[in-house]
Amino acid sequence: MSNDVKTSRGVTGQRLVTILVAAAATAVVWVIVHLVFGVELSAQSGGTVQTVGLVAVILATLVAGFVAWGLLVLLQRFTKAPARNFLIVSAIGLLLSLGGPAGGETTGAKVGLAVLHLVAALVLVPGLARTAEKP
Repeated sequence: MSNDVKTSRGVTGQRLVTILVAAAATAVVWVIVHLVFGVELSAQSGGTVQTVGLVAVILATLVAGFVAWGLLVLLQRFTKAPARNFLIVSAIGLLLSLGGPAGGETTGAKVGLAVLHLVAALVLVPGLARTAEKP
């Protein structure tokens, strides 16, 4: 087996683990916010109130992780500084995503939802960025 294949498998494994750890971390935060502090995580969306449950949190984190992975692959293919560009785009994405928690029904929901976004980003962004190919 060539080193490229081993390296590729290693990077793939690291990225998968990063995404799974992010999903686990947001699940733990949801449990703490919802079950320990008793905060109902709900937000207005399109004029209706939607409850943000544990499964939705895990799925959203997984989707965000795989989208971020795809972005990193594109940046590696088309830019000279993929890790730096990934960090910049991710920071902008995080700032934009924090608009979602602003629709929380209560202050506790707003804080809890914002913490979920931050935890996902704090795991996904550095975890994926460190796997970027070095120039």
